[in-house]
Amino acid sequence: MNSSPPTQHLIDRPIARDPVCGMDVDTTAGKPTAEHEGATYHFCNPRCRDRFCEEPERFLDPDLRRQRDLEDAANVPDGATFGCPMCPGQEQDGPGVCDVCGMALEPMGLPPGGDASNPELTDFWNKFTVGIGLVVPLMLVAMGDMIGLPVKSWLGARTAQIVELLLAIPIIFWCGRTFLERGLASLKTGNLNMWTLILIGVSAAFSYSVVATLAPGIFPSNQIRPDGTVGVYFEAAGVIIVLVLLGQILELTARAKTGDSLRALVALTPETTTKLSADGAQTSVPVAELTVGDMVLVKPGDRIPVDGKVSDGQSYVDEALLTGESVPIAKLKGDLVTGGSLNGSGSLTVKVEKVGADTALARIIALVAEAQHSRLPLQNLTDQVARYFVPTVLLIALASFVLWLVLGPPGSLGQAVLAAVSVLIIACPCALGLATPMSVMVATGRGAREGVLVRSASALQAFSEANTLVLDKTGTLTEGRPRLTDIASFSGRSENDVLQLAASLEARSEHPVAHALIAAAEDKGLDLLPVDQFDSITGQGVSGTVAGHTVHVGNAALLSSIGFRAQSDHLSLNDLDAHFAEYERQAKSPLVVLVDGRIAGLLAVADTIKAGAARAVAQLRTQGLDLVMATGDRRATARTIAKELGIFRVHAEMLPDEKSRLISELKTQGERVAFAGDGINDAPALATADASVAMGTGADVAVESAGITLPKGDLSALVRAHRLSVATVDNIRWNLTFAFLYNALLIPVAAGAAYPFTGLMLSPMFAAAAMSLSSVSVILNALRLNTVALSSPPKLD
Repeated sequence: MNSSPPTQHLIDRPIARDPVCGMDVDTTAGKPTAEHEGATYHFCNPRCRDRFCEEPERFLDPDLRRQRDLEDAANVPDGATFGCPMCPGQEQDGPGVCDVCGMALEPMGLPPGGDASNPELTDFWNKFTVGIGLVVPLMLVAMGDMIGLPVKSWLGARTAQIVELLLAIPIIFWCGRTFLERGLASLKTGNLNMWTLILIGVSAAFSYSVVATLAPGIFPSNQIRPDGTVGVYFEAAGVIIVLVLLGQILELTARAKTGDSLRALVALTPETTTKLSADGAQTSVPVAELTVGDMVLVKPGDRIPVDGKVSDGQSYVDEALLTGESVPIAKLKGDLVTGGSLNGSGSLTVKVEKVGADTALARIIALVAEAQHSRLPLQNLTDQVARYFVPTVLLIALASFVLWLVLGPPGSLGQAVLAAVSVLIIACPCALGLATPMSVMVATGRGAREGVLVRSASALQAFSEANTLVLDKTGTLTEGRPRLTDIASFSGRSENDVLQLAASLEARSEHPVAHALIAAAEDKGLDLLPVDQFDSITGQGVSGTVAGHTVHVGNAALLSSIGFRAQSDHLSLNDLDAHFAEYERQAKSPLVVLVDGRIAGLLAVADTIKAGAARAVAQLRTQGLDLVMATGDRRATARTIAKELGIFRVHAEMLPDEKSRLISELKTQGERVAFAGDGINDAPALATADASVAMGTGADVAVESAGITLPKGDLSALVRAHRLSVATVDNIRWNLTFAFLYNALLIPVAAGAAYPFTGLMLSPMFAAAAMSLSSVSVILNALRLNTVALSSPPKLD
């Protein structure tokens, strides 16, 4: 698009408009200029000229400028996909507008921009400012008599209408250009929406007024006033545009708040970090340049740049924004750390294990962004209504116009126009379209802040509707790894002696029990002793020579296999059987330690119940969920743990396909089933359930199979996830109820149903104000999800 700069003369001085910033420039004041394709352009300062010279077409073509501004503001990478925040599935390469609803597309995977980074919001603010400056005098000319300013009398009726026309033209065609373009696009594509109604309503009011101003003689005599004019509605059309601009500004500003949680996650990764070279030299480098295997120094108070493993140092790390856990976690050598978490008072040397899109934080951000553009089944109802809503409104507006002409009092053409325009404006389905997406965006952002990652919006609805929650035991209700719980020593040996000998021998084994004994010995500061002649007996235990002693560690089957018959000084075989039975009753696995052929001690290991599990189970029950335990563990162990937690329906010794079959059976009985698990063997059950929750400490395949992931894997997050899902669906239902009732109640009023009783008509200006406020009300209601209590306060003793 090539054009000369618009020029006008004010007080005999040539004034040009800066094509970059839009400011007026006095061309005689020595300001910077630039030549482009034979035209001279004037600028308010050198910076604007330089920007213009870099890419002149950007500032001469409005569509190209809008696209470039969107890309710059969002800092969008090349090849980014843009999608509609209101209409999931409407995606394209590069910016643009949605074919369905007409809203500006946003870069996928990024949070809605704030005030400073949203060019559309800036554009609307500029147009709103100009619109206010024009609509105030327009209102004074049109309605000044009502406040004691007879402007029409001062100017004369005909002149006053010409002034109104001149004031309305820039409001309609510059301030309202975006809305008119969206309305025209909706007509071209056949996707009738709110912009269709605004286009028709404003065009009808403006066109009628233009004809009435320029050719009043063509109207019936009963429409012509004594002064020779016909009533016009320029002020209604102008105020509608300004109010719609205000509504869009409020909506964009409020919608930007839905991205606060996601932007907080994005901001967790530092831009630079301290890299350690092989000789220990420290260098500040961009985090983006780190590669797997690099060593970085995380100083006190710094954020950890990437996922890695602590190779030196110790500290407490705050992972609250990633997991919802408010208590800092101790990190020692060998512990894994997550990028974005906040280091405490110690220094950590971290070996980089994951970078870029592979880090946990990057996956969380991508997951949340994906969920914010997903749909709920509830939204299908909205889509079905919207499909017929706009055509129905157009018919109602047409019927209102015709009925007023036919049944109204003489000279009711003006009232007919008012009624039709009011119906078109007040019925704009913006609030209906915002009802579901806004709540989903707020909820998924809130969930990310609370350690609840939602893969899709449908997962929220499914979890909220579940009445039965099936819980895997290992890794979900329990820690998922054995821990030493009991030590008993005999034959004159101390408990530390027994543990040291057993842990030293088990150090040669890969069995999970071995890890439990080694961890217990490390906690007690016991050194592991040298081992010779190690032997592992599958399903029974281990044996070997430890510091010159023959040691056996295993279960009752081990005693039988080696033909053990002797007695210790303090423990008979009957006593041993009684101890074994008691441990098993407590859901513990007993081990006997033999040293040089004598019973030296007994050990018990168990997969312990997670801290806070009992309270979480009680809270889930009070939230209306019927709880079921499904596990592959032994029946006695499962029942013991279920009893301790207060779970009364237990299915034990189940294979993976049997868990899936159990869920299918529950569903055939009419129950809506949610399943929570963490292991590879849980994937079939997660896929079968109506709603699936993966405890994030488990296998990747479980996480991939679930609609909701709890990175920390704690049951308190499961409580928060359920409360969030219920609150979100309730919030959406309130939004939809409000939007439906709003239209159902106000469309008849706009059509003039109250006129026979009150003698009053609803002005299109008030209709526009009500339409804008309804959209903002829906957004504000959605933002309430940020304040919903998801965690119960601790009980005071």
